Amino acid sequence: MNISKKQIEDALSEVKVPEGDKSIWGSGIVKNIQIFGTEVILDLEINNPTLQYKKRIEVDCLKIIHNKVYEKAIIKVNFSVIQQEKKTNIIKGKEIPGVKNIIAISSGKGGVGKSTITANLAVALSDLGYKVGVVDADIYGPSMHIMFDLEGSVPESIEINGKSKIKPLENYGVKLLSIGFFAQSQQAVVWRGPMASKALNQLIWDANWGELDYLLIDLPPGTGDIHLSLVQSIPVTGAVVVSTPQAIALADAKKCVNMFQLETINVPVLGIVENMAYFTPEELPNNKYYIFGKEGAKGLAEQMNIDLLAEIPLVQSVREASDIGRPAVLQGSTDVAISLSNLAKKVIEKIETRNLELEKTKVVETSHSKGCSTN
Repeated sequence: MNISKKQIEDALSEVKVPEGDKSIWGSGIVKNIQIFGTEVILDLEINNPTLQYKKRIEVDCLKIIHNKVYEKAIIKVNFSVIQQEKKTNIIKGKEIPGVKNIIAISSGKGGVGKSTITANLAVALSDLGYKVGVVDADIYGPSMHIMFDLEGSVPESIEINGKSKIKPLENYGVKLLSIGFFAQSQQAVVWRGPMASKALNQLIWDANWGELDYLLIDLPPGTGDIHLSLVQSIPVTGAVVVSTPQAIALADAKKCVNMFQLETINVPVLGIVENMAYFTPEELPNNKYYIFGKEGAKGLAEQMNIDLLAEIPLVQSVREASDIGRPAVLQGSTDVAISLSNLAKKVIEKIETRNLELEKTKVVETSHSKGCSTN
């Protein structure tokens, strides 16, 4: 069998670059092709050094050459990474004293269980021995005070170094501040964007958080003023995106990921959590029913080259636990509690890897001239 260079070029023109529509041949990634009988050596130059990115391209190359050219071809793919100049972010604001890591929890649309995931992740991290705080940044629809069984409670004001500070309330080992502490339960919060952003900044900066390993920010759905205000105010260590497997939710989740990956924002996306992944009836413990679709978040994670952090099942007790203010992760050895605990361990792993491999996140300055469209 004689393999020609033209055959390889034609085959590689069908392999897409993971982050776009161009082929690896058309985009110029392929720098050299060597053929020795049935052995093919490819030299590729990429700008993404992650193992997952390399593996995806390598697997796609092997499949297409075996299918289109010769099924017994021996293929070796060599990668070189383009060294990019480090860009200096414009620093605006400062770090929160005593807070080591800040994690933004976000979702493209409402109703996917973002706040439920945030509450359970916070408690799971606390159970693992970490000092944890939560800011309920969902200014228009706060719910965290209910999920932590603190409805009706009001934080105290304390004096620190001559300045008045808010003392976060605490339950299940987690410190919490929410606009829900300051608004009546039936009162609608009708604020324009700047007012909501100011309220978020007060929850973050006017509080005495003390020493925290993780501060979780429960963002409102979508990609708006609150999100931009957050990345302008504090250096976010990483973001977690929550979605159901439903196509509509995934479309909005994709916009959410794109927002964090904008050059003007540049917050590392730790991964995506698929909530309500499947339903298993008690009487049929071996059955899984994919009510909102199957493995939708897994497909999105692969498409966007991010990690799938967890697949959390749809369980009635999770909803009930949230309503009574006792997060489901406290249920012990149930499947859903184990899933939520494993999510926390995965997030810790991702944060530790991110802190080893990347520079500390800077607070970035965005402007209308640079644009922040997620279309």
